[in-house]
Amino acid sequence: MGFEELKQRHSVVWGTGPYERISATIADLQDELVERLEPRPGIRWLDVATGTGEVAKRAARAGAEVVGLDLAPALVETAKREADAEGLDIRYDVGDAEALPYEDASFDVVSSSCGVMFAPDHAAIAGELARVTRPGGRVGLACWRPEGTLGDMFRAMAPYAPPPPPGAGSPFDWGREEHVAALLGETFELEFVSRDSLLVAQSAEDVWELFSTSYGPTKTLADSLDEERREALHRDFVNMHAPYEGDQGLRMPRSYLLTLGTRR
Repeated sequence: MGFEELKQRHSVVWGTGPYERISATIADLQDELVERLEPRPGIRWLDVATGTGEVAKRAARAGAEVVGLDLAPALVETAKREADAEGLDIRYDVGDAEALPYEDASFDVVSSSCGVMFAPDHAAIAGELARVTRPGGRVGLACWRPEGTLGDMFRAMAPYAPPPPPGAGSPFDWGREEHVAALLGETFELEFVSRDSLLVAQSAEDVWELFSTSYGPTKTLADSLDEERREALHRDFVNMHAPYEGDQGLRMPRSYLLTLGTRR
């Protein structure tokens, strides 16, 4: 499977479930990212791999002129519907983060929350982020750390999934300072901040129900397996989350790297 085939697959996979249920579990991460980027009237803001538009909506509520882009048409439709219901004027486009359909230096702020990290060509992403950000403009990326519990979750799923195409970067490399610095350090003055996003649920079984029905990669993988292997994945997924259960239900910290940059 090459990069283009993988991206075509992603455009479907990420829209297979009601992703807004997943977005709701990272509201603390989205709040942190938007607050750091200081939305206000008069600035042009691009949210890349916007999903159901949670960051885009936060920026628009503060008065920014916002564009959101995502590879998955189903997610863009949900984002449009939710923005319309709230009366927010946000432009949403279906498009590829590795080839953004915007002019050079056309945005004051460019953001992504757990989104661009899943594109396979990291160098292409880095080039596009730099290209569309104006000199003095800001970039903000929230990406899961490889050693964190989101990394553990993907490692639990890995034995059941097909291998990635040769040359595709690991999504979790965007959670390593040295990798991001190598990609963006020449074009942005960078600052790195470590944070945790807390997953709250009743139990590990409830987390399985949420992700196997609403998180595209987990749902697609589970649906592709025969009954025996699906149950094995279910068991491994629940066992990975079970240590975070307690008297108050499940509380699992998920570490992420917040990359903040100013365009040189």
